[in-house]
This record gives sequence, C-alpha cells and structure tokens, in this order.
Amino acid sequence: MTSMRCEQAPPGPLPARGGEAAAGPAGPEAIHTEALTRCFRDMVAVDRVSIEVRAGEIFGLLGPNGAGKSTMIKMLTTLLPPTGGRAQVAGFDVAREPTQVRRRIGYVPQALSADGALSGYENLLVSSKLYGVPRAERRRRIIDALDLVGLADAAHQLVRQYSGGMIRRLEVAQAMLHRPAVLFMDEPTVGLDPVARRAVWDHVRRLRTMWGTTILLTTHYMDEADDLADRVAMMHRGHVAAVGTPAELKAATGDGATLDDVFVHFTGASIETGGTYRDVLRSRRTARRLS
Repeated sequence: MTSMRCEQAPPGPLPARGGEAAAGPAGPEAIHTEALTRCFRDMVAVDRVSIEVRAGEIFGLLGPNGAGKSTMIKMLTTLLPPTGGRAQVAGFDVAREPTQVRRRIGYVPQALSADGALSGYENLLVSSKLYGVPRAERRRRIIDALDLVGLADAAHQLVRQYSGGMIRRLEVAQAMLHRPAVLFMDEPTVGLDPVARRAVWDHVRRLRTMWGTTILLTTHYMDEADDLADRVAMMHRGHVAAVGTPAELKAATGDGATLDDVFVHFTGASIETGGTYRDVLRSRRTARRLS
C-alpha cells in the first residue's frame, strides 16, 4: 500500500465495448479495468490498476498480504466502491450496474462462508434460495454441485465435521450454484495442506472445463499460480508490476527462474514482505479454522 494524498474522485463509466453495457458482454473480455483505484483516507490500497481478463481463463493476482489483492476483488464484486478509475465485469459497470454484476458472478471469500451448524446439502439449499435458483431446479443443481466438488457422500454431514479442504470445496459449490460467468476466489487455499490444495485446484479446473467459467483468484502461493493460472498479474503496494503467462514471465527473468524470482525481479521485494497486522491476523484466523 502507498501512503499519499488521495483525492476522492468518483469513478466514471467505462465506454460500452462493442455495444451498450446493458446488453451484456460483447467481446472476449470478462473483466476490464482502467486506472482502478481505492483509497482509505491517505492510504492508497489499489493504485491505478488496469488489467484485462479474457473470457474462460484462470487469472491470478499474486502478491503478499497488503499488496491490494483483496481490495481489488472487493471492488470487482461490488462490495467496495472504487475511489477512481472504472471497471466492467461480465460486460457491466461495477459502479453503475452493480445488480447486473452480482447476478453474473460467484465469490469465494478468504473468510469462511459455510455454516458449520448445517449439512453440506443444507448450506447449498440456502445458497440456492439466495441466488434465486428456481425451486424446480434446486435439488438437481445441488446434487450436481456436490458431485462436481466430490462431496456427494458427505452431503448430509454437518459442515463442522468437514476437513478444511472439504469446506473450501463446499464454498466453491455454493458460489457456482447459479452458474456464474465469472468466479472470484480470494486466497482459496490458505491454511490447507498440500493434498487439500491440489484437490481444490483440480475442482477449479473442472469448473472451467464444464462451464467455461472465467476465474480470478488471489494467492501468495507461487506454486499455486504457476500450476493453475493461464496468466498472472504481480501486485506490489497497490500497483501491478507485471502481467503475463507464468512461462513468459519466467523466461523474461532468466534461465531457471521461478515465479518467486519473477516477483523479486519486477518488484524488488520478496513475496513474504508486506501486509498489516490485520492482514496477518485475518489469514491466520482462516488457516486455524480450516485446519
């Protein structure tokens, strides 16, 4: 994050891309931002970020705690208004058409969103009602979602008895019940062991294969991004330092480079640095609850 004077200028709308925005997505971009900015008083959390995420790709926002990744997702999911700049998701302006955006997205937050006092099936039933899934389709959608994430055998088990990996997979199922065009995942595997992380990745790939879902995820695990993402953006102190495929960025850094090396090359900092006390506390609470 950058400390500076931050003017609270309202964001303007993005021009319609290939037609009026209200008509929905007209081109290959699922997410488009121009100089997207978010300030908290004099602190710039996201500083004039411009990115494009293509329809159907898995796109990773990489960086340490405090880099601005979660703030980016909150703006793109309409949970936080931008201070400046503009953004479209699924063809709709996040500031001017938030209801249209919400109808077309799914969101897996870093904090736990499943209710431990309910079964997996009951959690999905609640979500189906919140997302407006027609009554006649709810049971089939829920069964399909449980099958998709490998939880059919645990459908009627209380979520408090699930492992951390099972909970994350249930939350992915919750976010996909209405079959959104774009799925946002904020640090989806924080606190999980390597086996559980791999299981979540496998199900994320299946979502893209089955539904053509565009997926934007944040992570500070470089191996996760290298294995899962089609393209990545390196975020540091609210800025995007580099964008490209993992292979392109590693090739530009040098022979034998890893994504950790790429991050150091483009930002001058280690991935472990950054983040406030609150950022670290939130991550550790999530990790503890999933373990």
